[in-house]
Amino acid sequence: MASRSAVRSLARAAASAARAPLATRVLGAAPRLAARAAAPAVATSSFQQTRGMKTLDFGGSKEKVYERSDWPKEKLLDYFKNDTISVLGYGPQGHGQGLNLRDNGLNVIVGVRKDGRSWKKAVAEGWVPGKNLFDIEEAANKGTIVLNLLSDAAQRDLWPTIKPYITPGKTLYFSHGFAITYKDQTHVEAPEGVDVVLCAPKGSGATLRTLFLEGKGLNSSIAVFQDVSGKAHERVVALGVAIGSGYLYETTFEKEVYSDLFGERGILMGAINGLFRAQYDVLRANGHSPSEAFNETVEEATQSLIPLIGAKGMDWMYANCSVTAQRGALDWHQKFYDSSLPVFKDLYESVRNGSETKRALDKNSQPDYRESLEVELKEIRESEIWRAGETVRGLRPENNK
Repeated sequence: MASRSAVRSLARAAASAARAPLATRVLGAAPRLAARAAAPAVATSSFQQTRGMKTLDFGGSKEKVYERSDWPKEKLLDYFKNDTISVLGYGPQGHGQGLNLRDNGLNVIVGVRKDGRSWKKAVAEGWVPGKNLFDIEEAANKGTIVLNLLSDAAQRDLWPTIKPYITPGKTLYFSHGFAITYKDQTHVEAPEGVDVVLCAPKGSGATLRTLFLEGKGLNSSIAVFQDVSGKAHERVVALGVAIGSGYLYETTFEKEVYSDLFGERGILMGAINGLFRAQYDVLRANGHSPSEAFNETVEEATQSLIPLIGAKGMDWMYANCSVTAQRGALDWHQKFYDSSLPVFKDLYESVRNGSETKRALDKNSQPDYRESLEVELKEIRESEIWRAGETVRGLRPENNK
């Protein structure tokens, strides 16, 4: 496809750029080794922050963004000195945000089902029962700022249990607009006398944690649904910095959940899986080996071309590929756009009208959900494309040291 040596060289340059000082501006960065430690560790900042809130041009539209310089660690510690930040749930977001808050020195506690899988995981990662690890009700009661990071289905099911503890003067925080936006299905409504805010990292909690430990940050969107104190916006910006966000941009609860559900089912996860499978199957049906089919479908995309798009954009990736690759991509991309646009329109409408959320809630609430999920993941894992991928990944030089 592309000029392989040139693209690999550019990929190395992009990777080097990603390690440049711009990407190291993270509050409380800690060595990767700290991830393996069970005991809590407070990270330290070793850089100078130089940028704060500003209005930038995004493709011709002006938007406000918030960076870390307005909230250095000392200011965060002073701002939250009288608060107990209660993290409900220890799934991907609860885990990532909770550990980052803890490493930044804030007074944070975790609330999960006692002696359950998440409780045991939290204990293994240094949370101490009775000190900063409690059951959900006690954690909700103790928190002045309550981060509701339970799964969407659990937020619906446990809201009657949690609601009595969300009393006037507190802040209720979400990382997904799901529960509030689809209140007709979840029955979660903003309590009176409470600030209700959102900070949604644009990626998994695991990635949020990994980038934090690497001295980087995951971008996050922020929103205010209810501002009783008059300081809800200020508080959610501070919380966004404290959890390790790269930069923050404004949205609404509704727009966040619409874009999030749409993106996950589309390009980010659903569509890319479908496209990988379709291209791989056509190559295999025409006599190409599994190795060749996987390399031309997944490996070159993830290891070579997508990093170039991430570094400098689609046009730059095109400009640094062979003339034959450029011409083919430019000629065919419109056909893929035309064929996929109706599917994306249908997907967005299913998100907006609530049918997508109803299906997700119904499925995720089944008592055997984890077991049925494993069946589906096993089917993917054991399909030829991803078994071939396991072998290809094992052949990467970095995996043969």
